[in-house]
Amino acid sequence: MMNSFAAGLVVVLALVCANLPFFTERLLGFYRLAAEKSLGWRVLELLCLYALTGAVGMGLEHRAGQISPQGWEFYAITFALFVTFAFPGFVYRYLLKRAG
Repeated sequence: MMNSFAAGLVVVLALVCANLPFFTERLLGFYRLAAEKSLGWRVLELLCLYALTGAVGMGLEHRAGQISPQGWEFYAITFALFVTFAFPGFVYRYLLKRAG
């Protein structure tokens, strides 16, 4: 039961963190910038939040037992999934908001 809850928690956290850069003008959700965030800031923020989500996942895995070693393939796949999770926020920010 605990492992399925932890896995669900990481997926929900990834979904929220992937969309955070597109729904707020604050850097990492806290620091207000003087101007509007550019796409470059949003991508950098997306990378930082991916690392944060991975760290939380590793922490939960460590708490459940031994951390399994992962290769570059694992990180490539999880980053692709993270970017896929960010698609609704990207569509809202750059496609729907300007059309309306």
